[in-house]
Amino acid sequence: MSNFELSGSQNYLKEDQATLLSSPAEEFLVQFWGVRGLIPTPGSSTSRYGGNTACVAIHVAGKNLIFDGGTGLRILGKTWQQEQQPIEAHLFFTNSQSNRIQGFPFFAPAFVTQNCFHIYGSAASNSASIKQCLYDQMLQPHFPYPLQAMQSELHFHNLTPDNEVKLDDVTIITALINQAQRSVGYRVTWGTHSVAYITDLHKSLEQWERERILKIITGVDLLIANATYPPPTAHKHDSADLHWQTAADLASSAGAKNLVVTHHHPDDDDDFLDQVQVEVKSVLSKTLLAREGLVVSVMG
Repeated sequence: MSNFELSGSQNYLKEDQATLLSSPAEEFLVQFWGVRGLIPTPGSSTSRYGGNTACVAIHVAGKNLIFDGGTGLRILGKTWQQEQQPIEAHLFFTNSQSNRIQGFPFFAPAFVTQNCFHIYGSAASNSASIKQCLYDQMLQPHFPYPLQAMQSELHFHNLTPDNEVKLDDVTIITALINQAQRSVGYRVTWGTHSVAYITDLHKSLEQWERERILKIITGVDLLIANATYPPPTAHKHDSADLHWQTAADLASSAGAKNLVVTHHHPDDDDDFLDQVQVEVKSVLSKTLLAREGLVVSVMG
């Protein structure tokens, strides 16, 4: 995967934020639009890595997949509006917490009649479907326009962990990776290449959680995973915490070829993340910290 190291330049390909939408069908590309966890953190101290919450786009075999709909989804939508219409894409949610769905009401392509979106998610901890969760956050007084204002064709799919979704020759398999948060992990496979997206790791993994995670990440070309967070009472990370260690250990155990660490904590500014980048690469060389605009070619 030669582009992996090349993507680690100072601007991390940020100038290429135009577009996977029109990429050739034979490519397998990943682009990061939101890399922050919990809450958006715009500001001068987060400008290099980015402050938008979770959103990752994958262009594979001519299909457009999106994972999570944090505020990065709004930026993705603005970019896609500049592309040729109509747009069809598949949007997969890991869970229904606010930082994963808060960009959906601002996803401009969903308001365009000729576009089509397939939306996937598992039941939330209160048993609400992904459709119900997205619908609820667009009700007054939270948002001025209801879900019905979206004029695109919307197809909702209720996922059960450990099932798979087939999109022609692309396979997406799922696993429950965090019981408390009802969070789903995904593995996208096309031919001999694969990407895993797991973003609710915690430090004290139970054996059954570890086994479920390893099942969907073993041998992947690219593992996208979160760093673990300190307790809410802590002011910020201490570099001694090695909050990236869980992701790095799993990547090593699974034989993942490359690792991107994402969902950065709101308290982690650019300088701190630079330090983390050095630390984690000293342990696992094929590792990058996600930045908004980072593009990774899965096929090298």
